[in-house]
Amino acid sequence: MRRIADRDLIYRFMRTLGAAASEEARVYFTGGATAVLYGWRNSTIDVDVKIVPDRDHLLRGIPPIKENLHINIELASPMDFIPVRDGWEERSPFIRQERRLFFHHFDLYAQALAKIERGHAQDLDDVREMLRQELIDPAKGLEYFAAIEPLLYRYPAVDGPRFRTDVESAMRRN
Repeated sequence: MRRIADRDLIYRFMRTLGAAASEEARVYFTGGATAVLYGWRNSTIDVDVKIVPDRDHLLRGIPPIKENLHINIELASPMDFIPVRDGWEERSPFIRQERRLFFHHFDLYAQALAKIERGHAQDLDDVREMLRQELIDPAKGLEYFAAIEPLLYRYPAVDGPRFRTDVESAMRRN
């Protein structure tokens, strides 16, 4: 049975994965893990990560970590669902270093837009909290969307006009 991941369990995951790293890499958290680490949620069902560069030894190390810690770890990031602006790595807030791994939150604007596109109630609550905590700025969120909108054709599951309306609505609510 998998456990819900709280802050302590996410930090245990970071320490355990860091101990397994034989080379430097960056690990980017997305979604619920970001919400938990920023403190607006107490727990998350999945810990979504992107590892850059893909390191086989780290990817192979994830299944045993999942089993040992009894948590869900998924390889997922906003770029799996929407276009992401170049330079996302530099816009990804640093969390901490564990040995050879550097942990970050994936670009918060990309996370917010991916959540808006998905449109689940929890996702929209997360975006409101990101805005409330001033982690993202509404005007910059609209700018970000304008920059990625021409690339939406690469994501045929995304309804561009609906996405635009949803982004405008979410960013203008505040």
